[in-house]
Amino acid sequence: MGEEAACEGVVTMVKPLCPYFGKCGGCTSQDREYSQQLDEKKRALAEAIGSQDIRVFSEKEYYYRNRMDLVFFADGLGFRERGSWHKIVGVERCVISNEKLNALLKEVREFFSGVFYFDVRKRFGTYCFAVIRTPSQDSSVSLVLNQKSKKIPEALEKISEFAEITTARNVVATFVPHNRNVSVSENYEVIKGTDFLREDYLSNTFYFPIQGFFQVNHAVAEKVHIYCRELLSTYPTQGAHLIDLYGGVGTFGIINSQHFQNVEVIENYQPSIIAAQKNIAENTVDNVHTVVIDAKNLKNHTLPSPLFIVLDPPRSGIHPKTLTRLNELNPEVILYISCNPKHLGNDLLTLNSYRLKSAALFDMFPQTPHLEAVVELVKK
Repeated sequence: MGEEAACEGVVTMVKPLCPYFGKCGGCTSQDREYSQQLDEKKRALAEAIGSQDIRVFSEKEYYYRNRMDLVFFADGLGFRERGSWHKIVGVERCVISNEKLNALLKEVREFFSGVFYFDVRKRFGTYCFAVIRTPSQDSSVSLVLNQKSKKIPEALEKISEFAEITTARNVVATFVPHNRNVSVSENYEVIKGTDFLREDYLSNTFYFPIQGFFQVNHAVAEKVHIYCRELLSTYPTQGAHLIDLYGGVGTFGIINSQHFQNVEVIENYQPSIIAAQKNIAENTVDNVHTVVIDAKNLKNHTLPSPLFIVLDPPRSGIHPKTLTRLNELNPEVILYISCNPKHLGNDLLTLNSYRLKSAALFDMFPQTPHLEAVVELVKK
């Protein structure tokens, strides 16, 4: 699909593609036509930002995700049951995951059948999660283990055997506390390959940490980058400076670097900054620099002008101190990428020196209520 025009209408119920729908706690929208899903998301974003003028972009309805965090349990691997955090729905494949991921799911499920799984209520056992990632240029499996388990040596031996036969290019063993429900950690061991994965956007190569965040829908994420690049190209930016705030591994900064005099990627997660530096070198851009700082401490960092800012905060939104600093900096344009319409709407009220020039919805997460938005803010 290209650009979609979501239209209001009567809710049309359809047969879900997934046999686990209704039990699995993941997808909640498979029983509605896709056009209806887009309409619901557009209305939710319109209500949050106070504007109906929203462009809508979408791609594949199914088989799009390149990351899944699956839970080990007595019968193998699965997802949490809807409404019951301690119950697991076993799955053989997932219809919103890409086919490469489903192939790896089959490998993991068969090889680790009958392992000593971690009981989430008793807080006892070894195998917690299998995190499978399949970006278009790479693949990985992270076997997440309870670091207090006495069977860690046995598990590492089994994971090493798996690494020899799996089609995954990278395999890591990740160690997590028994009293925290997390599937990533800075405490891990590379069993095969490296601890970085590769993805390409718009002829640029990007590496990102296996334990870090990266967009799960490659096709739609690339549409976001194309859209933001087109927006920025409409402004006189050759003598200006670009800030890629909450910059992660530097995707927005690097992709738009040729249009600016200087670019700063600002991020507080050190592994992402290391990846950003690797990406700067990989893409041979000499006007992009990295800064390790928490966005809420932006007041301690001097920034030049004229200034343009692209920001992509976490789901929790922007810290009040950061919003205050953004108003003080008075950039020419702010491109705000958001996965949380509620926080986006609240933050727009605080950025009261700016007006909404344009808005777009990107359906990064079909079959779920979640969405990605890009709003273009200019000085009043």
